[in-house]
Amino acid sequence: MSDATVTAGPMPIGDVEATPAVAAARAARHTAEAEKLAAQGLWEQAYTHLRAAVRLHHMAGSATAAPDELDRLRREHAEAREQSRRDSLTASYNRRYLDERLDALLTDLADLGDDTVRTAGICVALADIDHFKLVNDTHGHLLGDRVLQRMVAELDAALPDGAFCARYGGEEFALVMPGRALADAVRWCEAARERVAQHPWHELHPDLRVTVSIGVAHSDSRPTDVERLIGAADAHLYTAKQAGRNAVAYRSERTGLVRLAGPASRRRSIPQPVRTTG
Repeated sequence: MSDATVTAGPMPIGDVEATPAVAAARAARHTAEAEKLAAQGLWEQAYTHLRAAVRLHHMAGSATAAPDELDRLRREHAEAREQSRRDSLTASYNRRYLDERLDALLTDLADLGDDTVRTAGICVALADIDHFKLVNDTHGHLLGDRVLQRMVAELDAALPDGAFCARYGGEEFALVMPGRALADAVRWCEAARERVAQHPWHELHPDLRVTVSIGVAHSDSRPTDVERLIGAADAHLYTAKQAGRNAVAYRSERTGLVRLAGPASRRRSIPQPVRTTG
């Protein structure tokens, strides 16, 4: 028999030789361990075991089973990652995703690969449901949950392409609008406020009326951080509340004063918060 002759004898696995049956058994053990690790959210370790299972399956003569498992695990990983970014009640993005995404947007605007973002900067708004505690106290928490779900739908519907809504906490939501000038963001937020005010809340209860107050902040191409930008939006939200609620507050780029948008601009008293960002 020549040296080139292929035999069906034992196959080396690391420093150990194994028959196809042994290789298949070891592949099954690696696959089972991968399943266990994936269930714990330990995706990288799970991939390591599945990659070992792929190699063993090839050695055992099965070239499809392990790759199929690997593809399935990858899909599950993607689904689990997406679920980890979502609020369980409203299905909007959650605080974790908001912080990660904002940090990425603000870390280096020049590296975003989007000229509109580099030129216009980023707008962030905080929207808070007015008198939401009263809604819960009067109508119960189950109806309050339905209000939150409908609120997300109305806020999302008013946002431009590329923007997103995230639940900031409780009845407060963040609206992130990359690559949008302040004037445009104010206009969209005012449209969102109007959508909420005109929504048929009576479908949930005949006596229910819901409004929202919004504070808008803007970061241009100069470096800032998440805390300062959110802080500015929160200060403007507080102004909208103090000025009578059901309003959108922002700082005028021309005068440096906090103003109210839309019909609320005719209100006489508009408190001026301390400026927290550029």
